[in-house]
Amino acid sequence: MVETGVVCGRFQIFHKEHLQYVLSAKEQCSYLLVGITSPDGVPGHEEKADRNRGKRAANPCTYYERMCIIRNALLEAGVKREEFDIIPYPIERPKFIKSYVPEDACHFITILDEWGYCKKDRIEEMGYPVVVLWENIPKHISSTMIRQAIGRNCQWRQYVPEATYEYITTHKIDERISGLLKEEDQI
Repeated sequence: MVETGVVCGRFQIFHKEHLQYVLSAKEQCSYLLVGITSPDGVPGHEEKADRNRGKRAANPCTYYERMCIIRNALLEAGVKREEFDIIPYPIERPKFIKSYVPEDACHFITILDEWGYCKKDRIEEMGYPVVVLWENIPKHISSTMIRQAIGRNCQWRQYVPEATYEYITTHKIDERISGLLKEEDQI
């Protein structure tokens, strides 16, 4: 077990497979930093490995909203508040990551596509140790799928922790998502 672990993701709708990833990393460290990528909203440039990352409809939640959703989901899952923090994680500008992450922190990642390999390379280039929790397993849930279901007014509650569902509906983020998808003609 390591002292400090780090996970990262956009979490632009924090779903049950995200929770599984975060909890798997937490089992391997005493204290976990959950890094939110694209903390300023839409990335400033297009990622070749994931061209949809920069679209506004793919980034409906603010950093603050994602922080609240993740915090609530982790508490709901039984993680003690003193055992985790949520931080900005500007993977798009890797040189700034050291402003948020201790140099001895171990990064736990999953590699599910080309973007996962890019993240791994960027993190290793900064000198951080990286542990791949799993690689190339099938994804059954995606944030894109959930956003599309919301936009089409279909069922999506079963794919997210209850805390995610409650926050999104209480704060009318579901309505925002529908509007953004209509603007970009994605539904």
